[in-house]
Amino acid sequence: MRVVVTGQIGVDKKPYLDAVARAGGERGERIETFHLGDMMYREAPDVRPGRILDLPLSRLTTLRRAAFRDLISTTLPAKDHKNVVVNTHATFRWRHGLFSAFDFDLMKRLEPDMFVCLVDNVETVHHRLHAEHDIDATLKDCMVWREEEILATELLADAMGLRNNFYILSRGRQADTIETALRLITRPDMKKVYPSFPMSHVMDMPDVLAEIDDFRAQLARHFIAFDPGDVDEKLLLDRALAAAGRGEDRIEVTAHSFGGRSTAPSLRVNVREVLDIAGDIDGQIYMRDFKLVDQSDMIVSLIPELPGGVPGLSSGVERELHHAFEHTKEVFVVWKPKKNPSPFITETATKIFRSVPEAMAHFESKGWFAQQSLFGQ
Repeated sequence: MRVVVTGQIGVDKKPYLDAVARAGGERGERIETFHLGDMMYREAPDVRPGRILDLPLSRLTTLRRAAFRDLISTTLPAKDHKNVVVNTHATFRWRHGLFSAFDFDLMKRLEPDMFVCLVDNVETVHHRLHAEHDIDATLKDCMVWREEEILATELLADAMGLRNNFYILSRGRQADTIETALRLITRPDMKKVYPSFPMSHVMDMPDVLAEIDDFRAQLARHFIAFDPGDVDEKLLLDRALAAAGRGEDRIEVTAHSFGGRSTAPSLRVNVREVLDIAGDIDGQIYMRDFKLVDQSDMIVSLIPELPGGVPGLSSGVERELHHAFEHTKEVFVVWKPKKNPSPFITETATKIFRSVPEAMAHFESKGWFAQQSLFGQ
């Protein structure tokens, strides 16, 4: 399997992909990672660390092509490589403006099997970008760059005949998504699932959050799970709106804090900058979540019972279910409320369950579970 992984600067792909490779090695699955940026620096020992993007475009292109040609012509043919991950970019938005970061002729010679665009929360990307580079980039800039990177990677995959082998993967809480990346690289035929559940309007309901977390964990244990909660910028926007109402100009946030599970360090974020990207946050959630559904084999939606017996059926969950049905995905619903679901649920669902254990037993009976011995779980 040859996998090309893209993502904007600030996603910090290198340590993440190295961790995926280590996890694979621990389980007898050799994954070799090739970081194109490091290879370019080796081609240009005169360039100071962190400054390669300041080079003229002509030299930057020459270095990239030299590194990529060496990978294709020398490194890969030298020995058998079962699983190869090439860490690169599809675009750069730097002082030169927006420009391509790949060469189509060399990409064809590489003959990749899959493209993955790695994404992360915008405030985390923004923080890393400024910690590692001398650049004036706003949250808005990071949002635009991410959208460009996703689109360019998708177009490249389509041009390479890999439309159905393009994936958006949220870096999220690293330990939670390494398993997803590892399975995607080494077991791409495993069932892929989109977990669907209410988010923003249950944040003050700890019992419901615990139920949702257990549901997500069970799906992640047995499938390749593309979890929308791994990028949680709607919560960032909600906090910024609340802070603005109190007259505060900054908020302290913990990246990937859905359900309060993160141990990441806190970041101080400008409230006005967050409010300026409100439309981008909503628009990209809408786009990205539908794409996550599209790249999955099935959607599994948990509808919890909220206080007063109210079904926890948000408008987002309803749209996800309908989108999955219209795109011929298998649609499974775990319906917890005592009140029966409406025909808009029953007429579009492949099957409805009354509990998560019932759903998991059904999936196991279908032979869809991961072979747990392969993944150490």
